[in-house]
Amino acid sequence: MKKYFILLFILSTPVITIAQQSKISRGNKVYTNFEFVNAQEIYQKVADKGYESADLYKRLGDSYYLNASYEKAQLWYGKLIEKYADNVDAETYFRYAIALKGTKDYKRSDEIMSRFAELNESDKRAQIFKNHPDYLEDIDAYKDMYTVTETTINSGYSDFGAAFYEDKLIFSSAKDTGSFVKRVHAWNGQPFLDLYEVPVDLVYSQEATLKNTKKFDRRINTPFHESTPVFTKDGNTVYFTRNNYNDGNYRDDADGINKLKIYKAVKNNKDKWSAIEELPFSSDAYTIAHPALSPDEKRLYFSSDMPGTFGDADLWYVTIKDDGTYSAPVNLGDQINTEGRESYPFICDENDLYFASNGHLGLGGLDVFQTTVGDNGEVSAIINLGAPVNTSKDDFAFIIDHVSNKGFLSSNRAQEAVNDDIYMLERIKTPPPPCVIDLTGLVTDKDTGEKLSGVTVTLYDINKNVFGTEVTDATATFSFDPSCDREMLVRAEKEGYIPEEIMITTPATSASLNELLQLEKINKPLIPGTDITTILDLNPIYFDFDRYTIRQDAAVELAKVQSVMEEYPTLRIDVRSHTDSRGNDIYNERLSQKRNDATIQWLVDNGIDRSRLTGRGYGESQPVNNCTNNVACSEAAHQDNRRSEFIILGDR
Repeated sequence: MKKYFILLFILSTPVITIAQQSKISRGNKVYTNFEFVNAQEIYQKVADKGYESADLYKRLGDSYYLNASYEKAQLWYGKLIEKYADNVDAETYFRYAIALKGTKDYKRSDEIMSRFAELNESDKRAQIFKNHPDYLEDIDAYKDMYTVTETTINSGYSDFGAAFYEDKLIFSSAKDTGSFVKRVHAWNGQPFLDLYEVPVDLVYSQEATLKNTKKFDRRINTPFHESTPVFTKDGNTVYFTRNNYNDGNYRDDADGINKLKIYKAVKNNKDKWSAIEELPFSSDAYTIAHPALSPDEKRLYFSSDMPGTFGDADLWYVTIKDDGTYSAPVNLGDQINTEGRESYPFICDENDLYFASNGHLGLGGLDVFQTTVGDNGEVSAIINLGAPVNTSKDDFAFIIDHVSNKGFLSSNRAQEAVNDDIYMLERIKTPPPPCVIDLTGLVTDKDTGEKLSGVTVTLYDINKNVFGTEVTDATATFSFDPSCDREMLVRAEKEGYIPEEIMITTPATSASLNELLQLEKINKPLIPGTDITTILDLNPIYFDFDRYTIRQDAAVELAKVQSVMEEYPTLRIDVRSHTDSRGNDIYNERLSQKRNDATIQWLVDNGIDRSRLTGRGYGESQPVNNCTNNVACSEAAHQDNRRSEFIILGDR
């Protein structure tokens, strides 16, 4: 940013950043009988016994990641990638990178994100990581809505910050009109700023020259800086920015820095500006500047680095009460304000808010943005006005008359040094309607379909920035309005359930989206007749063709059943083995019995009392679909029938 603009809004306080950390309270319950089973604990016990598989490591990594146990998540993701890299999908690399950041291992996180980007180059998270965010397409949608022309009132010094007043244009300029003692600021070798006036029609017609401009009012202009005025509609009150200087008193803060303040002046009965006073919420300790009035003149907006600011400078407002006093300043919130700089607000008669920012994605340093702010602080979509309003340089101090569709902005686009110029603009196109996404959803129990209340649902962007949080009521529904054309993450969590999250891609045009999130209980009831395969979501117990020897991948699944039976030493299980319909019926029955015997023997060999186990091979006699003899079926349909079941019989 150029030096002169820094001078006008120099901020000495440190940048304030706000970090939000989500803390989830979890309670551990201990049960003395076998009423519930914790799948995560079972997976952990299986891994602790030395069993390995890509599926086991991924499930462990995901379970810890979804519970924000990032140190444990990165342990298992690390093992997964080290031993089974060919089985790892892009999403797991992304989660691993987040888990690494959770333990401040940023170097390794970047390495994993690079791998994620290689695997999924079209993913916007990868694009952001590569420092190529896809925001230019959004900005391009508003291209050429305006024509922009340099005015003839620019002096060669800094000229900026225009305001409408009666039939005049009031602006700030560092030009010196000929006083015998030229006061020059040491920062940039230019004179201090004063307010000037010029007939606005001459500016529009490009007939205005420096000779047509004159200083605005000697009572308002001082030896120091004045800039960015705003006038009430009756023309009898002006708010403007000035150094901390009034009635000959020049005041600094505790560090010896002179801040900017907003002053107010009113016309007396002789039509002269008088009763100049600083606003009561000004302070020697911080800057407030660049006032703007709402159409009803009941709100005064401004920019400040006062306590409570998110970054270098935020947009704030005060309510102007009927008795002329002011409310406490209100921050416009983090939808508008960033850790960067938001400044130069302007409110048109249609209640659109225009402001300059280097915190929102733009084309250059400061860009001009448009939004609306409701009575209760609600903010509409924030729109970058695009070229030619915005350039690769600093563009700010935008004003417009929506009756004539003409206005002005300030920019240093034509200057390589410190000078700003005033540009005339005209809106020639109606901006496209803002994109609005209505995201709604329902949260249910995965097993019962019951609607779940008390679920915390949070919407994140891909950098884990929180866009909103809701807690479901009896309807089990949630609602958000995310940005368009973005990848977002919806996360649902409730005590006693495994958190669930889904990625969504919002359309580039307005749309309504509806999502279903199904939460699975951490502790599931062990009800007689229930299949442990369903409770633990076991993978199929595979055998080699025409064999009944327990394979290593089958041993991993059986170890989960073993752990359940160890957890509840009186639990009895009926092992049921099935084949598909292909082959001779009698042969399939014998094969399934041998596989059943091998399955039970494996559990016995690993410490389970045989008296707790019953079982039988059923061959092809109990299919779960229509794939019986001589029926053509897919391999997947046959696989559904080629299964093992571990039915809970109850206590022995």
